[in-house]
Amino acid sequence: MKLLPSMYPSINKYCQNLESTFDLISLERKKKLERLSQYLYEKFNENKVSNVVVICTHNSRRSHIGQIFINLAVDYYNLPQINSYSGGTEATNFNKRAVNAMSRVGFAIVPENEQLDNPIYNVKWKDTMKPLLIFSKKYNSTPNPISEFAAILVCTEADAFCPLILGCDFRLPLPFDDPKAFDDTNLERIKYDERCVEIGREIFYALSKVY
Repeated sequence: MKLLPSMYPSINKYCQNLESTFDLISLERKKKLERLSQYLYEKFNENKVSNVVVICTHNSRRSHIGQIFINLAVDYYNLPQINSYSGGTEATNFNKRAVNAMSRVGFAIVPENEQLDNPIYNVKWKDTMKPLLIFSKKYNSTPNPISEFAAILVCTEADAFCPLILGCDFRLPLPFDDPKAFDDTNLERIKYDERCVEIGREIFYALSKVY
């Protein structure tokens, strides 16, 4: 396990906990994740930058969580040749429940203008970094890449609605249960926190293999 003093202590601890629970990932999921690891490794060997777009239907919850964790793992494992983005088959907003869940992880998340329907959020896991800008968009909208990128589909609906993703050179269906099913219930917070752990753990597993 690593310890990066520049990161917020709560984030460092969260990263270490993710690494310590890799054995909870099923063999089937590990095989899928290792396909992503291999793709990223091959790009690295070709001295190419890897672009990864995490896609779900509304780009509101799981895709944002995935994008943030990929960027965090890139920093944690020192893989600067990997860039991560997110998008949907339509644009909505970074859902406030997911924002709150990622804040509980330890990320500093600040909206530029919370009055907008689709605000831009500044996300940081250390004071010395340039904020990661998070907002909802279609998967093929600026600033996302339009060619030679990996498409990671984190919901079954996105996979079904995107039979062809123009420009991607690697496609991986990697669905996670939608915490939206528990909105406004007494399980809401628990399920959002569970999904953050699950997505974070699998992202960290995949990127830990890019060597």
